[in-house]
Order: sequence, then structure tokens, then C-alpha cells
Amino acid sequence: VLVEFYAPWCGHCKQLAPIYDQLAEKYKDNADIVIAKMDSTANELENIKISSFPTIKYFRKDDNKVIDFNLDRTLEDFIKFLDANGEVADAEPTEESEEEEEAA
Repeated sequence: VLVEFYAPWCGHCKQLAPIYDQLAEKYKDNADIVIAKMDSTANELENIKISSFPTIKYFRKDDNKVIDFNLDRTLEDFIKFLDANGEVADAEPTEESEEEEEAA
């Protein structure tokens, strides 16, 4: 499951929306990949750290590993990441990008 944790007021989240929608459309018939998003201003997850928006995390089903998505937010990089089951260089947790908006 790939989850975008977003805030409705976040400009970067709004910019990502059409790309993320295209990604969801591409994988809508794939039983192994779910594309989801969650309003982090209305929901909290105890074990998931969200420090900026958007935060994108991949929850692998085979080993329950949670992988931060840290590639470019392009359709091509999302596809490369998902097709590699999150095993892509720069996919592991790193420092948050400066362009992301701070969580309120």
C-alpha cells in the first residue's frame, strides 16, 4: 500500500494530486498494489511519524516494512518505485526535503 499523508491546505499536496491520481488509475486493476491517501489533519496514526506534507510511505505486504518514498514525485519515479517493491536507491528513510511544508 502506497499512502500519501497530506493536508488539504498544502500547496505541494495540491501539486501532487493529478500525478497521484494518474498513479492510482494505472494500478487500479492490480491486486497487489493499493494507492491511498489520508488527510493527516483529520487522522493520526500512533506509529507513523509525519513531520511535513506530503509524506509518502510504502507499506509492503510481504514483510510489513514501511519505506519512505524519497524519489522525485513524478509518475515515472512512482512507477519505478512500486515496480521494484520499494527497493530503489534513495527509497530508504532520509532527511525531509526542504520543499515540503511543515506539519502544523
